[in-house]
Amino acid sequence: MTALPLLLLNWYHKYGRTLPWRDHPDPYAVWVSEIMLQQTRVETVIPYFEKWMKLFPDAASLAAASEQEVLNVWEGLGYYSRARNLHKAAKVITEKFNGQLPRDLTELCSLPGIGRYTVGAIASMAFGMDEPTLDGNLRRVFARLFDVDEFADSPTGEKILWELAAQNLPKGKAGDYNQALMDLGATVCLPKNPRCLLCPLMEICEARKNGTQESRPVMKPKKAVPHHVQVAAVICQRGRVLLAQRPPEGLLGGMWEFPNGRVAENPAKELTKVIYSATSLRVRKGDELGVIQHAYTHFKVTVHAFRCEPVFIPKSKNLKWVRLAELDDYPMGRVDRRIADKLS
Repeated sequence: MTALPLLLLNWYHKYGRTLPWRDHPDPYAVWVSEIMLQQTRVETVIPYFEKWMKLFPDAASLAAASEQEVLNVWEGLGYYSRARNLHKAAKVITEKFNGQLPRDLTELCSLPGIGRYTVGAIASMAFGMDEPTLDGNLRRVFARLFDVDEFADSPTGEKILWELAAQNLPKGKAGDYNQALMDLGATVCLPKNPRCLLCPLMEICEARKNGTQESRPVMKPKKAVPHHVQVAAVICQRGRVLLAQRPPEGLLGGMWEFPNGRVAENPAKELTKVIYSATSLRVRKGDELGVIQHAYTHFKVTVHAFRCEPVFIPKSKNLKWVRLAELDDYPMGRVDRRIADKLS
């Protein structure tokens, strides 16, 4: 075993994090945790993971649940396509693989929502296979250890980093090794102000030697994030409020929301026209309920929510009158949940 895995594994056995999905006997738990951890911090994931495993302890129970039940449990984690793909994949696993995650990597990769990184993580951590993986933490660690000056988010940079991950993989210990790299990236080799003096790999880190650790990994320049202003119509009548269900695919697919639309300049003045144009609903504007700011991955929004009276509500399977006391039963994105909370 070379110096890198030896030093890292010794550190991991002393300082590795205790997490509810580690050393779990069921590969299903590893799969769920890896999907939840994509673009989400560990401390945020833990309570969601524990609740999920109580409600959906295996692929069969997840497959038997409705999409609305799944989205309800996932609410607040964001990137809701992950939950929908877990649900779809559970159905495939139940129908095609006897309720067990397949060990075959090609079959594993064929499941919805499972890509190269997730395959490597599941194969190494759940099945003990000698497979590399490369999440954001590992990408940063390898870029610094080997002082990679290629864009880490380019095809060339990705290829280099995957090769480094594979070349340094210790046979028979890939699961612990990959988890050690994740822990190192999350607790020591931080994106900003890395704790180099606490790093077990300090003496073999090329970026540390060259003084480039703060500029690794090299990433492509980010585009300016657009900002949109929207209005939301909170249409109440006899203790109920009107909700609209979003299309099944795309941003917040399948979630519920208050009818809304984008405005150009004046939210209060444009509300009725915008709501009609976006939803075919005719409403009468009332008082402003609040202003909500939120940032998605690729854009930001400012949403002005107004109480409204219904004038004309067309028949639609995507519209539903919901009792105020039952709003928690309908999965929503963060903006709409914050509006709903103002009604309680």
